[in-house]
Amino acid sequence: MKTTLLVSLGLLIAMAAALWAFQGRLIYFPSREPPPAPGILGLTGVQDFRLATTDGLSLLAWRVQPATPDAPVIIFLHGNGGSLLHRGGRVRQFQREGWGAILVGWRGFGGNPGEPREAGLLADAVAALDLLRAEGVPPTRIVLWGESLGTGVATRLAAERPGDIGALVLESPYTSMLALAGHHYPWVPARLLLRDRYDTLSRIGAVRAPILVVYGGEDALVPPAMSRAVAAAASPPAMSWEAPDAGHLDLTAAGAPAVAAAFLRRVLPRG
Repeated sequence: MKTTLLVSLGLLIAMAAALWAFQGRLIYFPSREPPPAPGILGLTGVQDFRLATTDGLSLLAWRVQPATPDAPVIIFLHGNGGSLLHRGGRVRQFQREGWGAILVGWRGFGGNPGEPREAGLLADAVAALDLLRAEGVPPTRIVLWGESLGTGVATRLAAERPGDIGALVLESPYTSMLALAGHHYPWVPARLLLRDRYDTLSRIGAVRAPILVVYGGEDALVPPAMSRAVAAAASPPAMSWEAPDAGHLDLTAAGAPAVAAAFLRRVLPRG
């Protein structure tokens, strides 16, 4: 029996060590290949450029110029899968509204150097915000827009730089990566092993910009209850919108872009 217990303990330790070492593969699912140039993808009016981070990385990003000098500029922080290659629909959405945008290509995604970690992704988002502020774009025109994983980064940046943004849009936000891991992997001791916490719920109350939370009522990846909890914890002015029949990838088809556009027209100054 002693031998059996020792073997079992050894297996548990080995499994925990493997989960610690490879936990990133349970969170991040990047496409590693660089995307083609925007023009090859049929995206007009889009420039690819290199975004410099404070820790020395040069990241591929896409830029959309605003239709007018006073139009909003979106910093779009995408989710945990794919790369910029899979965000062409976002570009078209922003262009239809006349908005400018920087679509940040995360480190470790789409041919970019580095490996994705919470601190690194925050540095990537900070680089985009610093670029706009250095160019003289006023905070009242800057919108942080997070998608899924990106909502954790967007919320943290909005909380830490309250004077530098005009609004925060969160698509399918989760309360924390720890809670999400516990939901999907209940057999894993996530509290002991997880390095990247993305604790949105503890930070959302510090955001002073207007907040919009949109989510699907049938989301199987991020439980709708988590998105509701984030919205409930947000300081006013905050708005939430649920697409009752939408899953994690259905918000655009369900009408979320129109909701976001109406929200930004209401909360951002004109002219």
